[in-house]
Amino acid sequence: MYRRILVAVENSAADQTILAHVSELARLTGAALLLVHVADGWAARHFDQLKLRESEEMKGDRDYLDRLRAELEGRGLTVETRLAMGDPATELVKVSQEQGVDLIAMSTHGHRFVKDVLLGATADKVRHLVRIPVLLLRAQ
Repeated sequence: MYRRILVAVENSAADQTILAHVSELARLTGAALLLVHVADGWAARHFDQLKLRESEEMKGDRDYLDRLRAELEGRGLTVETRLAMGDPATELVKVSQEQGVDLIAMSTHGHRFVKDVLLGATADKVRHLVRIPVLLLRAQ
């Protein structure tokens, strides 16, 4: 069914919701997990263009991905990580296409219309831009 699942993580408590669910799904299907965090601060959005060094935030994000990978591998799962930089929706779609994933899994925060307009709706953008299934779970 699924061979490779992209899991969008945001370095927050919301990640536990999606990781708990997707870990079991990967175990049942034998799928590998690709954990992706998109750094979207000023330095990340201009990283290549201005040839910047990684910010402390980006270094922290890499450490976070490494910790998650070690934890999930300790449970017997196959896990890769990727730190992308830029607009979260654009980067998640790009990575999903480059890496040939067959499912994207991500948490949502349950914002309503006004907050979605002000804060952006990454999950909504992603689900409209890809041709593979997108699993959305509301963060607990």
